[in-house]
Amino acid sequence: MKKTLLIIGVCTITIKVYAQPGVSEMNQAANNISGSFFSMQDFSFVLAALVGIFGASRIYYKWQMGKDVTLDITAWFFACLFIVLMNYFLTALFGM
Repeated sequence: MKKTLLIIGVCTITIKVYAQPGVSEMNQAANNISGSFFSMQDFSFVLAALVGIFGASRIYYKWQMGKDVTLDITAWFFACLFIVLMNYFLTALFGM
């Protein structure tokens, strides 16, 4: 019984020793992300606008051909909404 507790104690000590250097790396990664994050917010808005314009032209073309466009309208709308909301989700996720 003492031997098992000794092995568990030694393993626990070594796990704590190996786990510590990752904190500084995580802080460095957070600083790198925060430095370029605001340009990514602008990029998401531009990407959503481009997807919206492309979707609107595809819907207009199908509408002129006499096809049903109700499913296409909802699909393109929710694609743009997803891109915009992903911006706010990433902001909340990374705490910026």
